[in-house]
Amino acid sequence: MSSTAGATKLVIGASGFLGSHVTRQLVDRGDEVRVLLRHTSSTKAIDDLEVQRHYGDVFDEKALREAMSGVDDVFYCVVDARAWLRDPAPLFRTNVEGLQHVLNIAVDADLRRFVFTSSIATIGIPQGGRPANEDDAFNWADRSGSYIQSRVQAEDLVMKYAHERGLPAVAMCVSNTYGPGDWQPTPHGRQISLAAMGKMPFYIAGWDGEVVGIEDAAAAMLLAADRGRNGERYIVSERMMSAHAMYEVAAKVGGVAPPRFGVPIWLMYLAGCASDAVTRVLRRDSLLSRTSVRLMHIMPPLDHGKAERELGWRPAPIHESIDMAARWFRDNRKRLRSE
Repeated sequence: MSSTAGATKLVIGASGFLGSHVTRQLVDRGDEVRVLLRHTSSTKAIDDLEVQRHYGDVFDEKALREAMSGVDDVFYCVVDARAWLRDPAPLFRTNVEGLQHVLNIAVDADLRRFVFTSSIATIGIPQGGRPANEDDAFNWADRSGSYIQSRVQAEDLVMKYAHERGLPAVAMCVSNTYGPGDWQPTPHGRQISLAAMGKMPFYIAGWDGEVVGIEDAAAAMLLAADRGRNGERYIVSERMMSAHAMYEVAAKVGGVAPPRFGVPIWLMYLAGCASDAVTRVLRRDSLLSRTSVRLMHIMPPLDHGKAERELGWRPAPIHESIDMAARWFRDNRKRLRSE
């Protein structure tokens, strides 16, 4: 299915890393683009773009209806990714309750496509060591933690609306994204920045994760709107890569030595246990926990062949995106510090 001539595209969550790149690619190809933003959102990533701005959040029914009126495709890029929160209530409020509020309006909006940003964490872990694909149902809830559970519930909700209420939705299971324009920055993007500056003292031996370039991830979202099959999910990840290999690419850009000391994953687990104990006593959040360490290496390699076959997605080697990310962080160091 090709894009509807003259129709407007709506990006919800356009100020975020992926949402801003989706917005930019839509504008670059000549679409009329509308964005829904909170008044408090930093719009630095899209301030140079000609877009229609609507203000509100995912619980603002009036703003949602006005923003969604007359559009054919909605790109939903909203996610609370604060996996470290001790109190998971905000995660479920945004990722599940907020999404359902949007879906209730989208189902009556006569859309061509609702493109939902999901996560590779909703993919199940198969037996036998083979690469996982979209047919592998989520099967590791007991090891996942609240953040992952909120993402699984969100994707399940989108699929329910697609299969039971006729919403023309697709779910894009996106892995960790790297590239330019990471203004916030993301936690994994910050690590690339540190490695490029020679400030990454060590790497985690045994950390292997699925990764994808941010521009390729955004391109997959646009392709899904045009070619995706309703009620289907698509893996958006280029390959599995070790943390050490990523830091080597970034360090080369910065002209510095990559971290050479590897901390074994079992030692990180001990540190995570200690951190969990401290957070319970002090009643404060911490990025490091047993769950966060588990998520560093629990996912198997993924097969993104479905996105290639059905969407025509052709991602570039991730090394190119990590190189671009490191250069972008280097060139924007002063502006990032001023934020």
